[in-house]
Amino acid sequence: QLQACGGGSVQAGDSLRLSCAASGRTFSSNTMGWFRQAPGKEREFVATIDWNGGSNSYADSVKGRITISRDNAKNTVYLQMDSLKLEDSAVYYCAASPYYWRVSSAPHEYDSWGQGTQVTVSS
Repeated sequence: QLQACGGGSVQAGDSLRLSCAASGRTFSSNTMGWFRQAPGKEREFVATIDWNGGSNSYADSVKGRITISRDNAKNTVYLQMDSLKLEDSAVYYCAASPYYWRVSSAPHEYDSWGQGTQVTVSS
């Protein structure tokens, strides 16, 4: 089970840190990812990190502004979002992939999804 939190309403340029706590599976045996979905749009990849944090990948639209990290001792993955833009507004979902040895931007490789947390960026 994945539980995401940390969303909220902020102004453009502000920062937010999302957290996703995992339970019921061996967290350190999973690659973790963050995806987002804005109203009327398809779910899109944001960031991913492999099982030990040794490898990560980001969508081009968030590179340099968003950082994914994980703490296996706490079974938690984080998404630090800085310099937020209006277009970052979306529901953010964390997800777990059993293919722990590689990062992936493909939603079909993730077999467990959190409930989502809303991020709203206003001007």
